[in-house]
Amino acid sequence: MFSRIIAILLLVISTNVIAADQQPEKEQVVKTNATSAQYPPLIERYILDELKSIRQDQQAFRAEVENKVANARLDVSDRAIRYTTDTLNNVFIIITTAASLLVLMGWRSLRDVRSKLNEVVEIKITELTSKYEERLKDLEDKLKRRSQEIIEAQEDISKANEIHSIWMRAGLETNMHQKIKLYDELLAINPTDIEALIYKADAAFELGEYEWAFSLANRAIDQDEDHGLAYWQRACANAANGAVQDAISDIKIAVDKAPKLAEEIEREPAFEPLHELEEFKELLA
Repeated sequence: MFSRIIAILLLVISTNVIAADQQPEKEQVVKTNATSAQYPPLIERYILDELKSIRQDQQAFRAEVENKVANARLDVSDRAIRYTTDTLNNVFIIITTAASLLVLMGWRSLRDVRSKLNEVVEIKITELTSKYEERLKDLEDKLKRRSQEIIEAQEDISKANEIHSIWMRAGLETNMHQKIKLYDELLAINPTDIEALIYKADAAFELGEYEWAFSLANRAIDQDEDHGLAYWQRACANAANGAVQDAISDIKIAVDKAPKLAEEIEREPAFEPLHELEEFKELLA
């Protein structure tokens, strides 16, 4: 429609431009004026026809839109009615089916239904209660075990801190008697502490208590036969007691259990009585 109006305007403008550009002679001017006088009615008529056509198109478009809207509303109403009908039919089917089931199951009245329902509910509640009681009991047991583990871990941490503190004090202590007391504290906390036994044996050896050192080394070996330092300490006690063959035998076992001890054989003061023995020299080779 708008394209037609634009075409009309362009036609009018082009006519005027052509009339203005022409430079006819006087006779031609007169003829042109006479001809131009005839154009306005024709153009007006053309414009009126186009406007009428546009109005008719608008009316047809409006009628088409109204028709589509009416059809859409009718379709929606039809769907709503069909949905309502289907819903009601389904409800009646469900009611009929439920009633049929009640008849088949022998429930003649709502009282029977209610009693049966109460019975089912009680059974379900009992089952759920038992299940949750078992879960709570398991949870309680787990919490107890976890609490016990936490307490034991705290005790172990406390014990480890105490043992570490005692070892630090023993490392700084220069008095052998005080060192032995500290090692006794360690053994009181952990009687199977082999390191404490060996260091206590070394302290006893430093005090000249060779038999005591020998006994402590034997205790350490009894607890762990693969501990090389325990044989080393017993070898020191045997060398001091004059049991040179036993000392050399213990040195061999100690080096076999802990090869790094071979570097300390020559520097160990306790083995000075053994330096002249051929077997000891073989150990150094």
